[in-house]
Amino acid sequence: MPLLPAVGAGTWPCCGLPLTRPFSQATRRGGRPGGEELGRLPLDDLASVPRPAGGPELLFGLSPCLLALQAARRRVARLLLQACRSGLQGQRAELLRAAEARAIPVLRPRRRELDALCRHQVHQGVCMEVSPLRPRPWAEAEAARPGDDPQQLWLVLEGLQDPRNLGAVLRSAHFLGVDKVITSRRNSCPLTPVVSKASAGAMEVMDVFSTDDLAGFLQARARQGWLVAGTVGCPGPEIAPSSKIPITRCLDFLWDRPTLLVLGNEGSGLSRAVQASCQLLLTILPGRQLPPGLESLNVSVAAGILLHSICSQRKFPVEGRREQLLHDPQDPSASSEAARAAQHPGLSSGSEKKSQDGG
Repeated sequence: MPLLPAVGAGTWPCCGLPLTRPFSQATRRGGRPGGEELGRLPLDDLASVPRPAGGPELLFGLSPCLLALQAARRRVARLLLQACRSGLQGQRAELLRAAEARAIPVLRPRRRELDALCRHQVHQGVCMEVSPLRPRPWAEAEAARPGDDPQQLWLVLEGLQDPRNLGAVLRSAHFLGVDKVITSRRNSCPLTPVVSKASAGAMEVMDVFSTDDLAGFLQARARQGWLVAGTVGCPGPEIAPSSKIPITRCLDFLWDRPTLLVLGNEGSGLSRAVQASCQLLLTILPGRQLPPGLESLNVSVAAGILLHSICSQRKFPVEGRREQLLHDPQDPSASSEAARAAQHPGLSSGSEKKSQDGG
């Protein structure tokens, strides 16, 4: 009996996942791609149809699978590790030990079988059949109060539809220290395996919430003392001349109280209702005169710039905490490099400069 008999038939029996997704009619007719495909972005997952409620899905990639096991937020039906002649080492061996500790069945398919199951996504030889991960209701985040920590930062996402954009935003948010993420439930990409892979597994460990009434959520937080900071491109027609919402460069923003940073849809930005709920609009100014079509940034790139400009103001409670974060006790040379980088933040190490110069 073959290890995965359904691979040749075009579906995976546990999930019913087709191995290929047909192109749209517009694409086959030679029409310009984009319109119909853009509408399917929230479903950009392993299946071409909406997955059944509560049904299993295929998580892929080393970091997403390992972090999902460690976080224990999903039910795991089985682990698929690519068969290889050499023994498992490093994180793959750790993944196998974690699965065995939880009595999770482990299969060892060949590379071509995993390629087919993942529809040729970059799986790194690791897949898991898991239950879906969904955002929690925002009411569960109600316990946090502004007085608890004056430098709380929550990231609010309205209508992000590209799963790779969402994953990249979550990865930056987790890296830079965002406390929570709130998404709009309507017109937003769900937390799919594609999002998890693009986030390098950050999605598996972050606190992600959702709400049906984003404007109401922002207004309620503003009444509790939070600063609601929206985002906008270079001031232009999208901001009404009569608007009383001040616009500030992100580099001029002073983070002195709990803040909600609000990012909008990839194409249309913030809706009118959400923008009207903001007390301030942050913008990133370009470094040169730009031609039409290049006057804006990808939302995940903009998120990284905005979050870094805010989080770099974070005050560490203990003297030397920043150096402690950079310190690697297992690598004395790395700690000395980190100390030099902390003293001279504008200078890169010799090895970094060499790599940047192409050496």
